[in-house]
Amino acid sequence: MLQSPTPSIESRESWVVASVALLIMMMAFGAAWITAVALKDIAAEVGGTRSIPALASALAWLGSGAGGIVMGRIADKVGTRWTVLFGALMIGAGLTLSTWGPPWPLWIGHGLFIGLIGLGGINAPMYIYVSRWFDRRRGSALALISSGSYLAGAMWPPVFERAIAAFGWRQTMLWYALAEIVIILPLAAIYFRHPPEVVYPAVAAGADSGKARVLGLPPNLVFAAMCAAAVLCCIPMAMPQGHLVAFCSDLGISRSMGALMLSVLLGTAFLSRQVWGAISDRIGGLATVLIGSVWQAGAMIAFLFTQNEAGLFTVAAAFGLGFSGIIPAYVLALRELFPASEASWRIPTLLLCSGLGMATGGWLAGLLYDHYGFYAPAFAAGVGANILNMLVIGALVARQRMRLAPA
Repeated sequence: MLQSPTPSIESRESWVVASVALLIMMMAFGAAWITAVALKDIAAEVGGTRSIPALASALAWLGSGAGGIVMGRIADKVGTRWTVLFGALMIGAGLTLSTWGPPWPLWIGHGLFIGLIGLGGINAPMYIYVSRWFDRRRGSALALISSGSYLAGAMWPPVFERAIAAFGWRQTMLWYALAEIVIILPLAAIYFRHPPEVVYPAVAAGADSGKARVLGLPPNLVFAAMCAAAVLCCIPMAMPQGHLVAFCSDLGISRSMGALMLSVLLGTAFLSRQVWGAISDRIGGLATVLIGSVWQAGAMIAFLFTQNEAGLFTVAAAFGLGFSGIIPAYVLALRELFPASEASWRIPTLLLCSGLGMATGGWLAGLLYDHYGFYAPAFAAGVGANILNMLVIGALVARQRMRLAPA
C-alpha cells in the first residue's frame, strides 16, 4: 500500500506571519538608513571625516550579526515574540542615544543598542522563526521577510532626506524611534506564536556523527566556507548602500537625487527578491548565491566607470536586481544542507558573517575615501572581494553538482 504524502505545514497563517515579519523588518531596518542619508551632515560635525558616521552604520550591521547568535538561542527558549519586543525598544533607545552626537554616543547607540541588542533580537530570530512555518516554499518566504531591509531602503531615504533638510538629523532620529516602537510592539505581541515545524534535538556527538558529511566534506568545513563567502560578498554589497548619497553629492548630483537613487537601488532589490526566492526554490540556495554574486560583481564594476546621473540610476537599479537574492539564498542553503535542529546557531552565525562583511564594506569605503578623496579605490576593493566570493561559492556549487550527477 502506498503511503500518503507528508502533509505540508504551510497554511494561510504561515503567509500572514511572514507578511507581519516583513513589516517589522522594514521598520527595524529603517533606523540604520538615517545615518546613510545624513552621512555628510554628521561628518561635518567632526571635521568632514566620513569614516566616523560610516563606522556607526558598520557597527550597527556588525552588532546585528553578533547579537543574533545570542538572541537566536534566547528566542528558542522564550519565543521570538519576546526578543522582537525587546529589540524594538532597544532600537528606539539607540536612536535616542545617537542624537547626543558623534563620535561615541553615535557609535554606542548604533553598535550596542540598534545593532547588538536591537536588530540582533529581530533579524536572525525572524529568519529562524519564519523558516519553521514553511516546508515547500521556504525560499520564497525567506526572500519575502529579508526584503524588509530593502523595502526600508526603498521607502525611507527620500522621507529622511526631506525630514533632515527640514528638522535636522537628530530630530529625524527621535521621531523615527517613536514610530518604530509604536508599530512593531503590537504586531509582534498579536501575531507571533509557536511555529508548526517540530524541531528534534540534535543528536549527541558519537560514532554516527562522523558519517554525517555535507557535500562529501566535514559539515563544519562547508559551513566555514559559506561563512567566509558571506563576508566577502557583503563587503561590496555595503558600499553603494552606505555611500551612494555622498558619492552622488561628490559628482554634483543633489542629495535629493542621491536619496532617490538609493531608493531605486533598494526598491528594485525589494521587487526582485521574490523572483529570486522562486528561483531558489527551483535550483537551490547555493546556485542562487552564485548567480547573484556574479551579477553583483558586474554592477560594482559599472559603478567604477559611471559618472552621470542617468547612468548611475541605471547601475543602481541593476545592482539592486543582482544582490537582492543572495542573503536569503544563503539561509535556504543552510536549511537544505544541515539539520533543522542546528538552525538556531548556524543561521545567526552566518548572518553575523554577513553583518561583518556589511560592516567592513561600509567602514572601508569611508576610510579609503578619507585617504584618497574619491570612491574608486573603495569600489575596486569591493570588486576584488566579490571575485573571491565567486571562487568559494563556485567550488561548493561544483561539488554539489558532481555529487548529484548520475554515476
